[in-house]
Amino acid sequence: MPNIADIIEMAEELEDKAIIPVSKRCVAVRNRNASCRKCIDACPADAISVHNNVLSVNHRACVACGACTVVCPTEALIPVRPADEALEQAAAEAMAALDGRAVIACARIASKGLADPHRFAEVPCLARVDESVLLGLAAVGAKDIVLVDGCCKTCRFRATSPGVDETIASANSLMQAQGAPAIASRASEFPEGLALENANSLLGEARRGFFTSATSWTASAAGKTAEMVIRKNLGMQAKDATLREQLGADASGTLPQFQERRRSQVLDAMDRLGEPAVEQVETRLFGRVEIDASVCNSCGMCAVFCPTGALSKSSIKPSPNADGTPDGGSFLEFSCAECVQCGLCVDACMKKCIKVSPQVVTAELFDFEPRFIYLPKPQARPGILSNFKR
Repeated sequence: MPNIADIIEMAEELEDKAIIPVSKRCVAVRNRNASCRKCIDACPADAISVHNNVLSVNHRACVACGACTVVCPTEALIPVRPADEALEQAAAEAMAALDGRAVIACARIASKGLADPHRFAEVPCLARVDESVLLGLAAVGAKDIVLVDGCCKTCRFRATSPGVDETIASANSLMQAQGAPAIASRASEFPEGLALENANSLLGEARRGFFTSATSWTASAAGKTAEMVIRKNLGMQAKDATLREQLGADASGTLPQFQERRRSQVLDAMDRLGEPAVEQVETRLFGRVEIDASVCNSCGMCAVFCPTGALSKSSIKPSPNADGTPDGGSFLEFSCAECVQCGLCVDACMKKCIKVSPQVVTAELFDFEPRFIYLPKPQARPGILSNFKR
């Protein structure tokens, strides 16, 4: 059981952090040839770097906008102010107070005291809102979702504004793909019904809010502290460890795989919204892999580095040839629902025979069975002395 010193140490560690990096989930850490730098491109404060197989966040420079956490395909950057669960709960509670209208506002306009804080969810920046939040609200009955900004044109971090528009467009397209109406929009003023009738009612609100959050924080402090201590100890032990040891590669060299939580929530929300209304949808959340089998040499590097297991080597063997001899080929299994369009398979492929498309077939997206990709037996390489004649 952690003592008070451990809890204080944890509080000091997390006090100035809005984003927690998890290096082993970063594709640029998993493979030095990875081209993904989406988080760096999205950050308006140049607070993120990938160097020497470590994903780092300069917490002093970080402005807590959350844009990096939305574009990261593998959730290698985890937001803690607010955490996903807290944002989802706040948005749902605010929606209930407005009879089905969900409103999320940035801290800049929320600070003006123009609207009742019980009727909207607040985020440091609208760039923090991702598709899982918007689709989740639609799935639980939201009639209208409005993201209210504090006039991004005059904000010093307005570089995140295009990303907000992209998230809204992405969420709306996924709603429409399930036959549901596009209900997410953006505004620079609070919609009707949110006006604050009595400004004095907010007196003491910040203090009460602090103690409310402190109660829930204390309840989980022991577990979080233990996790932090373990993580710190592991970090000390792994300081001189190889990259393979840090990532936890198995004996065959395959790196550990994990499930991307937000995309799972998006799929669940889409399923609750209805049956697919279109044959395919273009999205940044999922991808469709195609392999040119005539070029592929069956090295399997795409499956080794795939962070989610969307591509994996199959244990099923092709049927024998007509004459009964072994086929000699192999299968890869591909799951569209697990592909996060990180592009690492493309970067790792030595033959450059893999393509990842944002055009996803909806039937394949909701198919529990993987698609088999047949790879013929690679041609034997000529021996070193094969060109020499006796």
